[in-house]
Amino acid sequence: MMAKELSINREKALELFLKYNRDPFHVQHALTAEGVMRWFAKELGFAEEEDFWGIAGLLHDIDFEEFPEEHCVKARELLETELLETEFINEELIHAICCHGHGLTGAKEEPQHLMEKVLYASDELTGLIWASAIIRPSKSVIDLELKSVMKKFKTLNFAAGCNRNVIEKGALELGWSLDRLISDTIIAMRSCEAQIKAFMENYNSCR
Repeated sequence: MMAKELSINREKALELFLKYNRDPFHVQHALTAEGVMRWFAKELGFAEEEDFWGIAGLLHDIDFEEFPEEHCVKARELLETELLETEFINEELIHAICCHGHGLTGAKEEPQHLMEKVLYASDELTGLIWASAIIRPSKSVIDLELKSVMKKFKTLNFAAGCNRNVIEKGALELGWSLDRLISDTIIAMRSCEAQIKAFMENYNSCR
């Protein structure tokens, strides 16, 4: 999937996300999704599309805080409206953002390209991994291992809001084992943890 030139840069994308989302939990999740997607872009041989993958991750929940009942449906309207004054509306970006909710929300779009499948597979998983990390003494993913997350994955009342079926389906759609998906996502989250922590400390101090 070769993305067109983006009609929004990273700075504007973050500004746009924060226009509709203020809860620290949602902000941290968006930044985590961005970091994970950037890591996967480089790992999977799409380094030239890193910004495209990252911005899709950053904006994927743009409508969730204000419009939870219209999640992944309202997103299209928001993005089309916000990007209306740009040279063109990037349909690939909007599709990638909306399709991550396929089967969970009213979103009609389905993940088709590798980037979209990675976002679909890793979205719920980042929540489970983070929930597994914050109960450790370090409160970090740096020393979190696969076996710990797998144990939590099988404990259905732990982080019950993280949909295990989506994670398993996501791995299947990618043609990856569940172990690979989880291991790689842990590593991806390690790659951006320090930057996100610094951002959130500043964000919370300014609230």
